[in-house]
Amino acid sequence: MKGHPEIARRSWLRVVQIVSMVLGIILLGWYLVARGHSFFASRAAIERFEQVRSAPIEVIRHSSATAASPSALPVNTTLWAKGRVEEFQQTLLANMDTPLAILRIPRLDIEVPVFEGTDDLVLNRGVGRIVGTALPGEVGNIGIAGHRDGFFRPLKDIAVGDTLVLESTSETTTFFVTELHLVDPSDVWVLAPTDSPSVTLVTCYPFYFVGSAPQRFIVRASTSPAPRS
Repeated sequence: MKGHPEIARRSWLRVVQIVSMVLGIILLGWYLVARGHSFFASRAAIERFEQVRSAPIEVIRHSSATAASPSALPVNTTLWAKGRVEEFQQTLLANMDTPLAILRIPRLDIEVPVFEGTDDLVLNRGVGRIVGTALPGEVGNIGIAGHRDGFFRPLKDIAVGDTLVLESTSETTTFFVTELHLVDPSDVWVLAPTDSPSVTLVTCYPFYFVGSAPQRFIVRASTSPAPRS
C-alpha cells in the first residue's frame, strides 16, 4: 500500500511529460506553418492573377477565391524598411480581390500585383492603381502608386530606357522608361490623361527619408523608347 503514492507520482510525471511533448510539437508545427505562409502566401495574388488570365471567361467571373499555388516564390524584402515588412506580413491573411495586373521591372527585380485603389491594405500588399487614371489594357495614362520603403524602394536605381512590363488579364504590354521627375505632392499634372498608352509610377521621395517625405518621385514610361540624345 505504501507504494501507491509513488506509483501515482510517477504516473502523473509521465502524463506531464507527454502533455509537454505534445504541446511542443503543436507549437513547432504552428511556427513552421506561419513561416511557410509568410514565404509562400506573399505571391498569392500573382499566382491567382495568372490562373485568372489563363482561365475561360466563365471561370474568370468567379475567380476571386481561387487558391494560390504553394510553390510560389517569396517576395524579396531585402531593401524594405522593417516596419513595412511587418505591415506586409499582416496583410497576408486578408482577403484580397484578384489584381488588375502584374507590374514587372526585370532589371530591378520588381514583380508586384497591381490592385484597385491606394488604401493602406492595398499599398502594404502590393501597389495600387490611382483612381481616375486609365485601367490596365486601356489607352491612356495608368497611374500606379507604391510605398518608397516597400515594393517601390528599388525605383531608386531606375534609369531612362529601363523596361517595364504590365500584364493585364487581356494583354501584356512592354513600356520603356522615358522620364524621371521630382515633384511636389500637389503637382497632379503627372497623372493627366495621355493619347497613347503610358504608365506613371508614383512614390514618395527621398527614399530613405525619416517621417513624411516632402516630394514625389515620378517614373513615366511609354510604349516607345526615349529618343537617344
